[in-house]
Amino acid sequence: MLDIPRLRVLRAVVATSSIRASAAALGYTPSAVSQQLATLQRETGLQLFERSGRGIEPTAAGRILAAEADTLFEAFGRVERVVGDLRAGRVGSLSVGYFSSAGAALLAPVVAALRTEFAELRLDLLLTEFTPGDPDLDIFVEESGAEHAGAVRVHRLAEDPYFAVVRVDDPIAGLPEVALADLAERHWVDNDLREGACRQVLLNACAQAGFAPRFVVETHDYRTAMSFVATGIGLTVVPALGIGELPRELTTVALVSPTPVRYLSLAVKESVARHPAVRRAVELLEGLVSAAKAERTGALGA
Repeated sequence: MLDIPRLRVLRAVVATSSIRASAAALGYTPSAVSQQLATLQRETGLQLFERSGRGIEPTAAGRILAAEADTLFEAFGRVERVVGDLRAGRVGSLSVGYFSSAGAALLAPVVAALRTEFAELRLDLLLTEFTPGDPDLDIFVEESGAEHAGAVRVHRLAEDPYFAVVRVDDPIAGLPEVALADLAERHWVDNDLREGACRQVLLNACAQAGFAPRFVVETHDYRTAMSFVATGIGLTVVPALGIGELPRELTTVALVSPTPVRYLSLAVKESVARHPAVRRAVELLEGLVSAAKAERTGALGA
């Protein structure tokens, strides 16, 4: 296989018709340039230069090979630019896994920022809660005994406490907090599709308080459950991240003794951990959950 640096030397000498000028342009000594040309002639079995007075002139073979090398170096330049784009995270693809309430609260601003800063980067979004996959980044709820497969870095994003969502005319509305056991005899609206980590956090907390929730309506998502609460049919209990903007007729009450809490984390594949867009996504997510926590703390303090 031909040596790329020697072809570069050949191009320079043909273009300048001078070993000394080529050596200066390439940062070599004249003797090094001469040695590279001699080696290239041996490798190709071609006479690429001939003596002309005190200098050298390229032969027809030398000119043809240099011209063909131009095409090679144009392609090489494109490859180098692609490498630069990949290193800067401007091209390629990145897959992001998420669960429903994280998607609603966190994903849109993160994706918007990444699309602005890495315009040519394709983002593949996977709702891993229902369609398990193997994304580059995965926002997930920690589950006892469960671990992510493969080489990943896990970032704890936030503690996400649960709140009771009730009508504003409910007897507990306006209280700063309520013991979970005080809700044992109340009608509950279910809000989870499956027996996953989020539901288990709530059921475990209720078990610690000595009861099992009395679900009178089964829904499969937080927004639908809260629409049933608005009718007065019962209350629902939702993680803070899943509450969003409430209708005027609803409010939240903090839960204690115990407080159900789910833990949100981000798994990042080791293979992409240094990717600029990945580092930026981690930074954005951590900033969003910190801002949400500060806003929630301020609201409770008020």
